[in-house]
Amino acid sequence: MGFEKDWNFDKIIDRSNTGSMKWEPSVLRVKFGKGRENLLPLWVADMDFLSPTVVRQAMEERLAHQIYGYTMIDAGYSEALISWYQRRHQWTIKKEWVLTSPGVVPATNYLIQRFSSPGDKVLIQTPVYYPFAQSIVSNGRLVLENPLKIVEGRYQMDFDDLAKKVADPRVKLAVLCSPHNPVGRVWTREELEKFGNICMENHVLVFADEIHCDLIMPGFKHICFQDISEKFAQHSIAVNAASKTFNLAGLHQSSLIIPNVNLRNEFSIYNETLGVGPRGSSTLFGAIATAAAYNGAEPWLDDLLLYIKDNFIHLKTSLEAQLPGVKVFDLEGTYLAWADFRSLGLSNQKNIQIIEEEAGVALDHGDWFGENGAGFERFNIACPRPLLKKAVTAVVAGFKKYL
Repeated sequence: MGFEKDWNFDKIIDRSNTGSMKWEPSVLRVKFGKGRENLLPLWVADMDFLSPTVVRQAMEERLAHQIYGYTMIDAGYSEALISWYQRRHQWTIKKEWVLTSPGVVPATNYLIQRFSSPGDKVLIQTPVYYPFAQSIVSNGRLVLENPLKIVEGRYQMDFDDLAKKVADPRVKLAVLCSPHNPVGRVWTREELEKFGNICMENHVLVFADEIHCDLIMPGFKHICFQDISEKFAQHSIAVNAASKTFNLAGLHQSSLIIPNVNLRNEFSIYNETLGVGPRGSSTLFGAIATAAAYNGAEPWLDDLLLYIKDNFIHLKTSLEAQLPGVKVFDLEGTYLAWADFRSLGLSNQKNIQIIEEEAGVALDHGDWFGENGAGFERFNIACPRPLLKKAVTAVVAGFKKYL
């Protein structure tokens, strides 16, 4: 049975006066400074595309009931998630493994609090999603960096450094960002096996952030960390959500996957101390939207990935051709492109000034992701191509004045 497409990723949607963190002038003023309220935002990781129609229809159907009291997540949520993983990743998840959380960042904080103590160390692989470091520090733990390294133009894990770092008995958690934000790597099975074995040998619990696992570019394959081996499954906790994939971040719904019954029970008990119940916390419409997306939005996603790939090609070819020396790293996963401006010979602060003041564009600046991100910029390319072209043209024009 066929279907008729009802989406157009080229369509520009006015997001003003919707409380959008990405577009709201008051947020841009706080994040980027006074006078930068009207920057063209290609920063925070949400999309400027309409969510799939099947998601809206499911929420509208429930909205029509007009009673929104305390609501349990029905079996349909877990069934949709399990079916999705089986179809997209060929991994069989058991229903009892699944707990919920209001988002990846809250889950990160909960896990740090439960499975480490103040003064312990938590390992991250920089440059990496900056709320990880913020969560570690705000909970009184120590950030331990295992910096990624660039080898022949591609980011790789530094396994020798990893082995040295996790040998410290104070290291209790290692955060695996897979696919990696911001460098766009989709880790291979061999890389994940090396990472996992080093952590297991040193009794370090792995927290696998796999929120971007469904945003994989053609030619690449995401490997679920817990599906590699029973040993990995029993010594790790994974988190995922439909929020990045289907543009649902404002609904605050994510899933924790914990195959180890002891870890799951420990975390369930901790959830109760937080007042969210042993299975975690969910929102009514977050659960409905997630199930609807997993059940009916696969064609939308398949088209989205092709559109993002074409957006990436435009960004890479335009920047590298017009600003010789700039390198845009190949995008394997996520919709976040990572560009190296260091060879232009300008300071990190000058790069930022040009992008914001001359180009009028808001990007996630590389030094936010760690010191080894200085001189880099992250572009959110999940936007209509006309907006992307406008931003790229402005950035090129801004830098050409100084070259």
